[in-house]
Amino acid sequence: MSTRGPEGAAPPVPQGTSAGTAGERPPRRSFPGRRLVWYWLLPVAVVCWELATRSAQAAYFPPPSLIVARLHELWFSGPVTRAFLTDEAVADLLPSLGRLFAGWAAACAAGVAIGVALGRSRWLSALVEPLLHFGRSVPPTTLVPVFLVLFKIGTPMQLASIVYGVVWPVLINSMDGARTVDRQYIETGAVYRLDPWQRLTRIILPGASPKIFAGLRLSVSLALIMMIISELVGSSEGIGHRMLEAQSQFDIPAMWAGIVLLGLLGIVLNAAFLGFERTMLSWHRGARS
Repeated sequence: MSTRGPEGAAPPVPQGTSAGTAGERPPRRSFPGRRLVWYWLLPVAVVCWELATRSAQAAYFPPPSLIVARLHELWFSGPVTRAFLTDEAVADLLPSLGRLFAGWAAACAAGVAIGVALGRSRWLSALVEPLLHFGRSVPPTTLVPVFLVLFKIGTPMQLASIVYGVVWPVLINSMDGARTVDRQYIETGAVYRLDPWQRLTRIILPGASPKIFAGLRLSVSLALIMMIISELVGSSEGIGHRMLEAQSQFDIPAMWAGIVLLGLLGIVLNAAFLGFERTMLSWHRGARS
C-alpha cells in the first residue's frame, strides 16, 4: 500500500515486507507428483469402498455405485432444459440453498458490522465481550427447540438457526481484525484528514480483511451444517427433510445419497469462496510479496 493521499487505495506497507528482504524464507517446493498422487488416490479409495461394501453386504452400507445411481435418480435425472434437476431437486435442493445463502449473508453482514464496531471501541468491547463469549459457548443445536417455539416450523425458524450458528466466527474474527489494524495506518489517515467513513472503508476494513475472510470461510461450512440441522428438526422440505424421510422409509441408498450430495455441496461452496477470497485479497498478497 502507498502513501499517495486519500485518493490512494490503502495504507503503507510496513518495512521488512518487500521481496528480497534479508532472512526471508525461501518458497517451499512442492513434490512434483503430489497432484498425480491425489488424482489416483480418490479412484482407488472408491474402488476399495465398492469392493468392501459388496463383500460385506451390510444393509446400512450400500456400495458407492448404488449411492450414485440413487443420487442421480433423485435429483439429477431431469430434463436438459432444467439443468437435469428433477422435481425433487427443485422442491428440496433449491429451497435449501436459498435458506443457506440468505442465512449466511445475514450472519456475515451482522458479524462484520458488530465485530468491527467492537474492535474499534475499547469500552464497548469490554462491556459486550463477556456476553459474546457466553453466546458462542452455547451450542447452536441446543437453541433449535427455542427457535421452534418462537418462530414455529418454517423458513424463519431455519434462518434464525443458521444465523445464530454462523455469526460467531465472523464476529470474533472481524473484532480481532479491526482491533489489530496497524497504528501506522490509522495515523496516516489522520495526517490526510480522512473522515470516519473514509477511515472505515480505506484503512480499517482493508487492514482487517484477512481475518474477516478467515471467519467468513469458516462460516460457509457452519451454514451448511446448520441448514441440515434445522431441516432435520423443523421442515417439510429440503435436503435434511428428504434424508429424514429416507431414514423413516428405510431407504438407505437415498440417505447416503443425501450425505454425498452435502459433501459435494461443501466442496463446491468452499472452492467458490476460495476463488472469491483470492480475488478480493489479491492486493494483500501483492503487498506481502
